[in-house]
Amino acid sequence: MATLRLENGTIYSDLTDIRPQLAPLNIHLNRWPVGDNPELQTLLAKAALSDSEKEQVLTALDHYFAQLQQEAGYQSRDLIVLHPDIPNLGDLLAKFERCHTHADDEVRYIIEGEGVFGFVTPTGEQMELTIQGEEYINVPAGTEHWFYLTPRQRIKAVRYFSTTEGWTPDYTDTPIRMSRQSYEQAR
Repeated sequence: MATLRLENGTIYSDLTDIRPQLAPLNIHLNRWPVGDNPELQTLLAKAALSDSEKEQVLTALDHYFAQLQQEAGYQSRDLIVLHPDIPNLGDLLAKFERCHTHADDEVRYIIEGEGVFGFVTPTGEQMELTIQGEEYINVPAGTEHWFYLTPRQRIKAVRYFSTTEGWTPDYTDTPIRMSRQSYEQAR
């Protein structure tokens, strides 16, 4: 279940309370069930997946991709699988842990694990949204944000693309005032 933590310490854990807080940023957050297919559940339980297993997962969830293609013209998708045993995981994640924007929407469907998106609001306030399995997020192009994994360091996320070029981070150098320590204390 998603949890939103505001800079002032207020915490929301119900989608009906979280959505109005994200509305000024035009961020869309939804719950998308992965279903109870036993083969899919077995794959989701594994830390690492082969390329063919990733394709199995994507195929099992392609009804969401078809919906996004029809509604918003998305062209491709992939599955990113991150876990503590990936060499240089810290280096890979470091480029997203600083405030940045993208030229394209950042669209992810978290199917297993969890991660934290931080956002800078139009008024300069900051907030962090922890998203977990079966949650879909669309962060519009130009939204100032950052991302990190929770201490579990495990996530499987389907990424949807209009183009892949728009996902290069454009760093803003805005200092992040919310710390991971306060994330841990809030949990």
